Amino acid sequence: MVEAVQDVGVVVTGAGGGIGAALARRFAAAGARVVVNDLDAAKAKAVADEIGGIAVPGDASAIVADARDALGGAVDVYCANAGLPSGGSEAAGEQVWALAWDVNVMAHVRAAQELTPGWLERGRGRFVSTVSAAGLLTMIGAAPYSVTKHGAYAFAEWLSLTYRHRGIKVHAICPQGVRTDMLAGTGSAGDLVLKPTAIEPEDVADALFKGIEEDRFLILPHPEVAGYYQARAADPDRWLTNMNHLQQKWEAAE
Repeated sequence: MVEAVQDVGVVVTGAGGGIGAALARRFAAAGARVVVNDLDAAKAKAVADEIGGIAVPGDASAIVADARDALGGAVDVYCANAGLPSGGSEAAGEQVWALAWDVNVMAHVRAAQELTPGWLERGRGRFVSTVSAAGLLTMIGAAPYSVTKHGAYAFAEWLSLTYRHRGIKVHAICPQGVRTDMLAGTGSAGDLVLKPTAIEPEDVADALFKGIEEDRFLILPHPEVAGYYQARAADPDRWLTNMNHLQQKWEAAE
């Protein structure tokens, strides 16, 4: 596995902390040349300095060209990790919905638009999408997040089925709770659903590297999510009833 990423050019968005920083550290430790992206320039620089990487701060939707230049002309692995944990119901404002869609889905689309032509010409490339178990299942109290993470998963799936025979590898990482600032911001819903089984960001990085080694599309740092996903598909009404019970429990505790 180390040989697979030795000296490759890797970009990790949203890498100033949390899962992104863990991914950047893991790729760097394996010998990759890593671009660390984050909206917060100071955080991006701190992680880049720590791992011997290159900081390219800014909007994740618009840094592919700069990251490519920083890596000497080619991006081999792109980790679309930056995400927005938008809570609220269907009544969340238009700006909330639009920003969630832009960060959680369209940033991935824009990166793929920039990267895919070169990857197809070279016959290789790797796109890693940090989705969420919410993209396979859902999350109470967070309609914009759940809906857009479904979109992120669908886009990663489409990329994989469309280009896998042409050398492009795609991985969708779908963890439940991870001990990051994002989890801390999920409030009482996160306390109920996510915190009891939360894992460390480094566990997510470990799961990705294992998935790359095994050439798997779907990366589940919480293995139990596979059972939930199967139950949802096998009997949607039963699954929705069980989720509604969880919703009622959350409402009663508010």
